[in-house]
Amino acid sequence: MNTKPELLVTASSLEELYRLAEAGADAFLIGEERYGMRLSGEFKVEDIAQAVNYAHEHGKRIYVAVNNLMTNELLEDLPEYIKQLTTLQVDGIEFGDPAIVALAREHAPGIALHWNAEMTSTNAVTANYWGRKGATRAVLARELNMDEITGMIGKLEVEAQVQVHGMTNIYHSKRRLVGSYMQHQGRPVDGNDLGLQRGLFLIEAERRDETFPIYEDTNGTHIMSSEDVCILEDLHLLMEAGVQSFKIEGILKSITYNETAVRMFRQAIDQYAQDPEQYEFDESWMDEIRRIQDPERELSFGFFYKEQVF
Repeated sequence: MNTKPELLVTASSLEELYRLAEAGADAFLIGEERYGMRLSGEFKVEDIAQAVNYAHEHGKRIYVAVNNLMTNELLEDLPEYIKQLTTLQVDGIEFGDPAIVALAREHAPGIALHWNAEMTSTNAVTANYWGRKGATRAVLARELNMDEITGMIGKLEVEAQVQVHGMTNIYHSKRRLVGSYMQHQGRPVDGNDLGLQRGLFLIEAERRDETFPIYEDTNGTHIMSSEDVCILEDLHLLMEAGVQSFKIEGILKSITYNETAVRMFRQAIDQYAQDPEQYEFDESWMDEIRRIQDPERELSFGFFYKEQVF
């Protein structure tokens, strides 16, 4: 096994960031809605500055999501934004658009770049292509199964990041679908508040026991999974394979929930790193997560043990 893998989490606020750091998180993914997609909360430049100062004082890392679908309008302001992130000494930028690589090469040479193409980051050749363009990490598609992930690690020339807990995005549209629907129904929303705090969800006619969280922001409409991925039981397989970063997705979860998830994954990572040969999964770790899990949302292995047809 290589060095101990990083435990990366999202944060909705500085308060949550501080608490998750205390719980055992190594790194945080934050950002500004204008440039980042599906963030747990809004971090303006001044907030990012505070996060970086705190993180570096405590041996933690800050990554900023610049993974929005980039328009020509956004590109006008991006050079200055990337310069600001460099001045703040953030530890890396998560991107999906090649424009970010070009701008980072010009305005932030040497900064770590994490390639995240969502469901299309499915093979080592493409990941290594982006590595040769400047990426230092590939965020592997959540649709890959365990064998595909562990079989890919040895072929990668960049670090690998895998989501190990939390909900996933299953649909995105740049259009404001919910707002349009409500208006069509003659029920316009005061203040157009259809965001993360609203608690909206969809129900399919054929599966009425499953709910799919849905929200809108300046980037459009987002529909999230009805289940939460949790691979804690088999985390050792990913550690044995050499995955460098494990991500806990904390969007639409309380701080208390995310604290518990971080603490349990922290224990598993530390115990495995201490003695891989003697490592044994502790069922009490899962019990702690089940204790605070929303009873209407199942914990599942996601696609880790499914065959996915793309």
